[in-house]
Amino acid sequence: MEKLFGTDGIRGKANRYPITPEMALLVGKAVAKYRANGASRRVVVGKDTRLSGYMLESAITAGLLSMGMDVLEVGPMPTPAVAHLVRSFAADCGIMITASHNPAEDNGIKIFDENGFKLTETQSDAIEELIAIGRSSDLLAGSANIGKARRIDDARGRYIEFAKSSIKNCSLAGLKIVLDCANGAAYAMAPAIFRELGAEVIEIGVSPDGGNINDACGATHVKTMCERVRQTHADCGIALDGDADRVIFCDAAGEVVDGDRIIGMVALDYRKRGKLANNAVVVTSMSNLGLHRAMREAGIDVITTDVGDHLVIEAMRDRHCNVGGEQAGHVIFMDYVTTGDGIITALHVLKLMMERNESLQQLASFMTAFPQKMVNLPIRSKVPLDQLLQLNSTLDALKNAVGNGGRAVVRYSGTENKLRILVEMEDAAMLDAWLEKIVAAAKLELGA
Repeated sequence: MEKLFGTDGIRGKANRYPITPEMALLVGKAVAKYRANGASRRVVVGKDTRLSGYMLESAITAGLLSMGMDVLEVGPMPTPAVAHLVRSFAADCGIMITASHNPAEDNGIKIFDENGFKLTETQSDAIEELIAIGRSSDLLAGSANIGKARRIDDARGRYIEFAKSSIKNCSLAGLKIVLDCANGAAYAMAPAIFRELGAEVIEIGVSPDGGNINDACGATHVKTMCERVRQTHADCGIALDGDADRVIFCDAAGEVVDGDRIIGMVALDYRKRGKLANNAVVVTSMSNLGLHRAMREAGIDVITTDVGDHLVIEAMRDRHCNVGGEQAGHVIFMDYVTTGDGIITALHVLKLMMERNESLQQLASFMTAFPQKMVNLPIRSKVPLDQLLQLNSTLDALKNAVGNGGRAVVRYSGTENKLRILVEMEDAAMLDAWLEKIVAAAKLELGA
């Protein structure tokens, strides 16, 4: 069977394999079978605001019920809220129906274990095997053991109170923020949280219609947020993505503040207060070298993983770290959450602004970013990178030429036939020339 799980669950075009009702039914059955020995026989199921979420929710729920699992339906809910609710309800696992920052025609399935953590690769492989079995054999429970489904009306309130308590209900009175909810899962919850804590909230992307999630709004389209901050003289802007597990900020001048700067400013504050576990942060290979330099100068270790917030989380658990994340806006505060959480991250940044009496621009000024450019190159097939002689020769030449003053990161997309090429240089004048050389070498061996 073709591998279903990618870098962040199962994802694809809605109503096309593998994101079909038939497959969702099998996923529900397989998850139930995998958690057959769970203590509670309960599964939390949430979704974002995509139209296809209704279809997939019904199919997954049917699969779970047919195997004797009870389903707690929480409706439109941020991904990190589902992870929290797994623990809050002492459920055996959680399922989130979302394609995160992708367009509305996509959808996906993310699965959390009983502790609210995303599945490891070993766990995902085990569920894939059960899905394959489910194609050819019946795993159904007896008619007397069919599960029950019920809608949980207080789920939203549980997460709201948890989120506010993470900053000890710190007052945000006096702050004016622009909040872009991407017409996604946090469209109602996020404005309520910030307003209840006293902030003045100017809303964007809070009118989902099933087809406008991430449509020219949210964490991957921050232009509107930045413009609105400047127009309204707000203190900062906060842009969530469709399932609210990532966040990108802008300062009062409308300048973008990404995940690297958030991780760094929080790490510096934690170190100063003796809260930075293991004196280290965990980031991915995409994080800017400017962050590495700033952390090194502050005496903070930087642990680097491959791309994927689940890999960051695994490294944080292994190395006992409490701050980590990705440049793209997944930030993990392990003292409070088990996955990237845009709302929790935003609350902690605003709290830091209030406690330090500093603007976001001042807090983010601790590092000088190296100029970066990325190219997503369409390719014919994914040849193992170590077999691309011309490309590797060019990458070696770059390393020899610039040393610690630059680098290139080359990797395949987890979901598309594309090669992602990131080039980063302290000397911006050299960046374009090296990017062209690497793209040319890649085209020669992989061409579209």
